[in-house]
Amino acid sequence: MGPQLFTFARIFPIALSLTGSLVILFLIAPIIAIVPLSFNAEPFFTYPMPGFSLQWYREFFASEVWQLSLRNSLIVAVAATILSTILGVLAALGLSRPGCPGRAILTAILISPMIVPVIVSAVGIYYAFAAAGILNSLLGLVLAHTAMGAPFVVITVTATLASFDHNLMRAAASLGASPIVAIRQVMLPIIAPGVMSGALFAFVTSFDEVVIALFIAGSEQRTLPRQMWSGVRETLSPTIAAVATLLILFSTLFLITVQWLQRRAERQKLANVR
Repeated sequence: MGPQLFTFARIFPIALSLTGSLVILFLIAPIIAIVPLSFNAEPFFTYPMPGFSLQWYREFFASEVWQLSLRNSLIVAVAATILSTILGVLAALGLSRPGCPGRAILTAILISPMIVPVIVSAVGIYYAFAAAGILNSLLGLVLAHTAMGAPFVVITVTATLASFDHNLMRAAASLGASPIVAIRQVMLPIIAPGVMSGALFAFVTSFDEVVIALFIAGSEQRTLPRQMWSGVRETLSPTIAAVATLLILFSTLFLITVQWLQRRAERQKLANVR
């Protein structure tokens, strides 16, 4: 039995690593396949590619339609992120207070945009915004994306506050600090990694969202995902592959940033424990 157990102990980690690698390859293969097509010299999605060219990237940066979509996406995503972060942090602070009445119900309501299917939310937002007269406007898109992004901030900040030592707030109060000063100078620096993580998730949620944009945005408010959607339906151009490649690069940088913030939060948690 000894040699058999020794052989199994050596083979199992190798088999586990091989299986994990195959699963990862299966998941990212469709994404990897898009990247080379963005450098195709011909206006077709074909393999093998007849040549290498950067013309589709030049077309993206030179096209007024694509640049308008990119500008709208950035404006909406930044504005929605700011609003989502402010509202999400305030909601998380309220939920983290001891003895908060109806905490479970309030939490369920706040994170419901993450649970309800997006198409259902889009229909509801469409009728509500039509009655308010803010359809086909960047304001309506910002408010809709704020509702979709705020739950991410609530979840991340609430999780960060779970490990926060509230004795620090009592100590600040004993030294004469008002609640606002204590929150700004004591609490926020400590929970900053959680706030930043939630803000990044809210930004990506807004930047990548397409369903709600199809419902409430007009031709002048079309975002980058909506323009990609229209391009797929109307003219399947390799420019879409170029935009997709840029979004993949952006998403990769986003994930790296989130991992860095999470590690920083863990280090701060360990430092507080010590």
